[in-house]
Amino acid sequence: MDFIAIDVETANADISSICQIGIAKYSNGTLVDEWCSLINPEDYFDVVNINVHGITDVTVKSSPTFSDVSSILQGYMDNMVCVSHTHFDKVSINRAFLKYGMNPFEASWLDSARVARRAWKQFTKSGYGLANICEYIGYEFNHHDALEDAKAVGQVILSAIQFTGINLDEWLIRVNQPIDLDNTSITRTGNPEGPLYGEILCFTGALEIPRREAADLAASVGCTVVSSVTKKTTLLVVGDQDVSKLAGKNKSSKHRKAEQLILKGQGIRIIKESDFKILVSQSTV
Repeated sequence: MDFIAIDVETANADISSICQIGIAKYSNGTLVDEWCSLINPEDYFDVVNINVHGITDVTVKSSPTFSDVSSILQGYMDNMVCVSHTHFDKVSINRAFLKYGMNPFEASWLDSARVARRAWKQFTKSGYGLANICEYIGYEFNHHDALEDAKAVGQVILSAIQFTGINLDEWLIRVNQPIDLDNTSITRTGNPEGPLYGEILCFTGALEIPRREAADLAASVGCTVVSSVTKKTTLLVVGDQDVSKLAGKNKSSKHRKAEQLILKGQGIRIIKESDFKILVSQSTV
């Protein structure tokens, strides 16, 4: 649960022209430190950007350059999970490092916009801007102030973790998976020589391995992989985090349908992905 949230404002269309940086540090779900500084971008200010954040060349005249604060940034960012809303801030910071002839620090970046699109279904396709998400979760802030935005980003992550039960490490995996995992249609015909031939298998939830790879494994040991749960389904494999999150709440539609069929007498076995991997490995020995 330890991460930093970061936001930047820029002076013009050059994404490296950072004129303000805000950082909020969280530990175990609590804001424990914050830092903010105006930055002299050593560049011109475009009126469009000024209208957004209100910062001008006069405002930053006596402020440090990006190079001047690089050691402070290293203290916060190096080997940390760094969260920003969209990739803009990540790219902006990395371009600023290159601008001053420095290499970006090692960090694990997490996009809170991608998190929001997966945490709340109503924001899957639109409405996942920082201001709109914060209005939804009930967090008030002064938009386009870098520190205020950084703390808002942190609240989005904490709210998504609380709502879904998916922890920070799991979100680093989940954001690189399809938004709607249950609509990922992958089918396979089972190997007739496989020890599990005859099993009709379906996957649901966030898997640790790519779903195509999981389907290939299942087919190799004889399972026919289908994209939806039906009366013919005999095995449902559920991502480990989906089994435990929120004590069983927010189950996928496939998971709920399988349980309904089981209650009606259908012979469906529900197992975790980790158990599926063991089942496959022991079936090939």
